[in-house]
Amino acid sequence: MTIRVVMADDENLIRSALKVLLPAEGDIQVVAEAATGEEALRQVQRHRPDAVILDLDMPEGDGIPTAHEILREDPGQAVLILTRHARPGTLRSALRAGVRGFLGKDTEPPVIASALQTLVEGGRHIDNELFVQAMISDSPLTEREQDVLECTLRGLTIAQMSDTLHLSAGTVRNYLSSAIQKTATQTRQDAASYARKKNWI
Repeated sequence: MTIRVVMADDENLIRSALKVLLPAEGDIQVVAEAATGEEALRQVQRHRPDAVILDLDMPEGDGIPTAHEILREDPGQAVLILTRHARPGTLRSALRAGVRGFLGKDTEPPVIASALQTLVEGGRHIDNELFVQAMISDSPLTEREQDVLECTLRGLTIAQMSDTLHLSAGTVRNYLSSAIQKTATQTRQDAASYARKKNWI
């Protein structure tokens, strides 16, 4: 079965290289390309691919928020995030979003092709070193505190966080207050920025 892929990366060279190299490694067809998160969403909705490759850092919606939107519409979608600057906190964010594939951009094309096959079959393919780092994180934040700070980075309001996380508005505020205290900041935006710098989210 041919694996139909939508590939999003703001670096044209990366997209061009993978478009040529991936089909040489397996029965893979890049059916559409995108340079931004918003464009990636449109291409996914248009082509309904078997798998989506997302660059972590893109304009108009980077990899994690874009993955959130894709997986909200189709929780079973195979999503592979590629990044040049991988951080344990980012990996945890991706996993919580439902992303099952996470690799560095220096990964060889045969490995990327194999990862796509695994994801389409319902499996998971995560860079081992990143996974170990994420598991031994020294973050003082609870999982729910990380969730509300990630929502803050995405620009969600309290009401939107409540709907997204299936929590009451009061509970969301409590988690935000706790996260602000633990990061010794003044606002939820500052707390989210601090946590991202520390690789906690």
